[in-house]
Amino acid sequence: MTFGTAGASERMLGSTTTGEARRQVDLALGAGVNLIDTADVYAGGASEEFVGEAIRGRRDSLLIATKARFPTGDGPNEAGLSRHHLVRACEASLRRLGVDHIDLYQVHEWDGETPVEETLDALDSLVHSGKVRYIGCSNFSAWQLAKSLGVAERLGLQRYIAQQIHYSLVAREADYELVPLGLDEGVGILVWSPLAGGLLSGKYRRDRQVSGGRWATGWDEPPIRDWDAAWRIIEALVQIGDAHGVSSAQVALRYVVDKPGVTSVVVGARTADQLADNLGAADLTLSDEDRRRLDELSAPPLLYPYWHQASNAADRLSPGDLTLLGAHIREHPP
Repeated sequence: MTFGTAGASERMLGSTTTGEARRQVDLALGAGVNLIDTADVYAGGASEEFVGEAIRGRRDSLLIATKARFPTGDGPNEAGLSRHHLVRACEASLRRLGVDHIDLYQVHEWDGETPVEETLDALDSLVHSGKVRYIGCSNFSAWQLAKSLGVAERLGLQRYIAQQIHYSLVAREADYELVPLGLDEGVGILVWSPLAGGLLSGKYRRDRQVSGGRWATGWDEPPIRDWDAAWRIIEALVQIGDAHGVSSAQVALRYVVDKPGVTSVVVGARTADQLADNLGAADLTLSDEDRRRLDELSAPPLLYPYWHQASNAADRLSPGDLTLLGAHIREHPP
């Protein structure tokens, strides 16, 4: 997302030049990373162009993921998940990336005005034409994803094999429905912004002024509803990181990677040094006590019907159910 940004976006996200993009790809490949995620709206298409430049000559070593849905022009048909827009958007992404196929083509957001059948049929056509290998979704609610999976099954169309979702220690809403659904239906989870826009990097502390970074420039994703709770999580990350001799960012990333159903995390480092630190999370092992402490500090409250199920259905819960309810039941047996 940082590749090719300019103007207001550059002030919030940073800006990665083509040379820096290539260095980051070199570093990622050397560490065993094999998936690069981008989108057609990042930097007005420049991000895809930068990715294309950075992977030139080594396409076969990588999986490329990109997304479509948001406006790419001013016309009424230049946004959404209609057949018209998706086919044109895919072909434009292929040109910018300089590749003949996209490994994971994701719809970037729900479109409540286009029939699910039309969207999935268009994506199915892109797969059968060889332009796309697999399809995924991003930022769907659970009912929207479940409906899409049901329509795909009913009509014999390609189904979403991955969902890219927002999930971090300060944003665990996905535990209610999206994570259990992913486990139950075999939909892999890619996590975007696992560091909450850098908030969990260790740079930000309670009562400390910070001049740089997204949160110092008016960044508002994710919305923080309880800053006191967020600071307690950050303090725990710092303490656990110090105990392991690693950064807070590595602890936060490792925590998310270890969660049930999570396939991988998408990191968007500003610099090669930040990326190198993020990649170190792959070698970190958190203790059971580390995870228990972070679980307790970040656990979402049990809304209805979950508190009722924890009290009355604990004898017959699936693995998906237990991703949310398991810790509560162990702590408060019915």
